[in-house]
Amino acid sequence: MTEQTPEPPDRELRKLSPFELKDELLQVADEAVRTREAVMLNAGRGNPNWIATTPREAFFLLGQFALAESRRAWDVPGVGLGGMPRSPGIARRLHDFLDASDDEPAVQLLRGALTHGEHTLGFHPDRFVWELTDAVIGDNYPVPDRMLPHAERIVQEYLARELFAGRPPSGRFDLFAVEGGTAAMTYLFHSLQVNGLLRKGDTIALGAPLFTPYLEIPRLEEFRLRTVDIQQSATTKDGRHTWQYPDAELRKLEDPRIKAFFVVNPSNPGAVAMRKESVHKLVELVRKRRPDLLIITDDVYATFVNGFRSLAADLPRNALLVYSYSKHFGCTGWRRGMAPSRCTRGG
Repeated sequence: MTEQTPEPPDRELRKLSPFELKDELLQVADEAVRTREAVMLNAGRGNPNWIATTPREAFFLLGQFALAESRRAWDVPGVGLGGMPRSPGIARRLHDFLDASDDEPAVQLLRGALTHGEHTLGFHPDRFVWELTDAVIGDNYPVPDRMLPHAERIVQEYLARELFAGRPPSGRFDLFAVEGGTAAMTYLFHSLQVNGLLRKGDTIALGAPLFTPYLEIPRLEEFRLRTVDIQQSATTKDGRHTWQYPDAELRKLEDPRIKAFFVVNPSNPGAVAMRKESVHKLVELVRKRRPDLLIITDDVYATFVNGFRSLAADLPRNALLVYSYSKHFGCTGWRRGMAPSRCTRGG
């Protein structure tokens, strides 16, 4: 009886799905941490294994100020009831509060935020600080309900820098604050259906491999969407996977039956951004052949790629954008995400 030769380890790994392969690599990394006393920063999972401490310190410090403002408005001794913060003079009181605090990183961050809002963005000091204070107290329904005005302007500036490489499209995105990226996905699917942009039986394209909810939601009974995979199957000459789209895969989007293209960029689990050549081909395809094609781009890993530029920057009229702060700041439990709905006055 001939003894069967075991398959080489790399051949076994080739049988794994991208997410299974990620788990294998995490085990190797964990072993390196144990043997070398190294620290592994892991954003390639549902919950990053770090938190950003200074923003939290600033948040809780702002909360202390907000409670003082509540007690200043109305304080019932021994009962624990306070009032709603009041706007007149509140910016000056926050500056005085910070001046009386130790010069720690959280204090410096809040001072910098005030300077940026008041001087760089031109906010009215009391209106700006009152919005921050009332929001951290959480005593009012947000108005407008999609995102507070000063917060929206700040996030727009953030997106211009982090997702558009400092070169945002002309015009302005309307932003919706949502409970994390997963909520944004759910709302987008429902909104597209309610507004008649996607109907049961329609075909959508999925940039594969893809974050699991994008695979599962189209199959639900309420949507019943057909899917076409646009595979990140490009390899180098020596066979190494690059997590990029070959031109032949992108050409599938020329099919007019495909109503929308859902893509995670930078990819999950590949964690690489779509190469510029592919972006140019996709932009050309949309502008010349498929001006009706919707692009839904999930850019939650944008801050992990230097010089990243979202597809929404070049296709603002076609693109819906999903972004979450969870991975960059390690705050998945706070459910911080947003979804720009449209770019007004865009090119």
